[in-house]
Amino acid sequence: MSPDELHLQLRNLRKEDYPALKELMDKVYPDIGGAWGEHTILKLAKEFPEGQILLEDNGKLVGVALTVRVKYARFSNPHTYDDLMDARENILNDRKGDALYGLDVLIHPDYRGFRLGRRLYDARKELCRQMNLKAILAGGRIVNFHKYADEMTPGQYIEAVHRREIYDPILTFQLANDFTVKRLLGRYLPEDKRSAGFATLLEWNNFLYEPADNILGSRIRNVRVGAVQWQMREIDSVEEMLKQVEYFVDAMSSYQSDFAVFPEFFNAPLMGLTDQSQQKDAIRFLAGFTDRFKREFSQLAVSYNVNIITGSMPLNEDDVIYNVSYLCRRDGTVEEQRKVHVTPHEKRDWVIEGGNNVQVFDTDAGKIGILICYDVEFPELGRLMAAEGLEILFVPFWTDTRNAYLRVRHCAQARAVENECYVVTCGSIGNLPQVESLDVQYAQSAVFSPSDFAFPYDAILAETTPNTEQLIFSDLNLDELRYLHHEGSVTNLKDRRTDIYEVTRKW
Repeated sequence: MSPDELHLQLRNLRKEDYPALKELMDKVYPDIGGAWGEHTILKLAKEFPEGQILLEDNGKLVGVALTVRVKYARFSNPHTYDDLMDARENILNDRKGDALYGLDVLIHPDYRGFRLGRRLYDARKELCRQMNLKAILAGGRIVNFHKYADEMTPGQYIEAVHRREIYDPILTFQLANDFTVKRLLGRYLPEDKRSAGFATLLEWNNFLYEPADNILGSRIRNVRVGAVQWQMREIDSVEEMLKQVEYFVDAMSSYQSDFAVFPEFFNAPLMGLTDQSQQKDAIRFLAGFTDRFKREFSQLAVSYNVNIITGSMPLNEDDVIYNVSYLCRRDGTVEEQRKVHVTPHEKRDWVIEGGNNVQVFDTDAGKIGILICYDVEFPELGRLMAAEGLEILFVPFWTDTRNAYLRVRHCAQARAVENECYVVTCGSIGNLPQVESLDVQYAQSAVFSPSDFAFPYDAILAETTPNTEQLIFSDLNLDELRYLHHEGSVTNLKDRRTDIYEVTRKW
């Protein structure tokens, strides 16, 4: 059969297809009784038409996938093939089942070698996703076991196939299509002499599955983030700065952003309102406004229906200064992330101390984390967050020179790749000579993605013009991350060698 002559089409099985289906099943399954009866097939096609997928070439039936709907709890446990049928050979389709059960996938012998089985498996997986079902289960024959039955057990045979020491036309194919062996089934098909009656219980998990009782309260899967590349400017009062803050929150909300992000130390111009002969005193003066800013941000988050990452501000707690970012959710709740690694400048001139924890926050638009500027240059923090399900990492930063900025940028891009998450960086720009340490700044805010086919070729979703005040928006598809975690070209998280190294907390 020449590939140039093929004209393949997928469709659902119809009543008039039975004669051709019988001929195909008799040809493929002569050792276990051949085709099912016509009433069995037609009843299944009537009760669950979507699950009976036919592949034809120029109108000729060349492959078929037969599927039934079942309860996962029942058929993920030991069972036999007969448990799927009643005494009249009616296949028991459960209309309320939360999983698919693969009854058969068969390809005409003349059409083998074209990977048509994979095409049918992919169609079945897509059906599982569309129906929001938990998994696909299947009992898989181990048809070459009879050749090795005298020298190994069924379990040893399965392990040898998994290691590719033995080829099994069914099990090898299923393993290559992302199915895992859940358990060994005994007396599954007693008449199957080639498998000695044994079968593997195989499972493919739908990682997009949402339980029915969670659907109404499920998280947003397409998330819009907005970030402001903030222009530092001289101000005369707190009220003036808060008006500027509200302007940008209003703008990001108007574009229906789920998150609005501000830079690190965005309100530092307020230090221009006090004596700066001692920088230590100036940062404490700035910390005096933090409670008010936190309250105002929380009110804006609720009023404008947007989750706000407040950049960062100094917090005076028991006469110790911390660099703190707040997550102000649009439901009115507020949480904080303290900067863990403080820079030499922060430590020397402002006497800021580092926090002792990082965490992942649940929001109505995904699991997020915050690393303030220098923290993103320490990969251990991002890895700890990734282990807790991080989807979007926010990095408010403040850098004075381009080389300082590039340290943050390159490390943020690395965190996106190694932790398979989105990273949003947000910085400030402008010159403010009248405020100590704010005389020069450099920033180019950006949104980074992992690097794979589902994402931009350069893994950059959006970026601003350097050193220009502007807003940046980007839409993030969280389901693409879930695909990446399970089916990416590489799977960094899944492939970690935790048998030889790990990152652990000491708190």
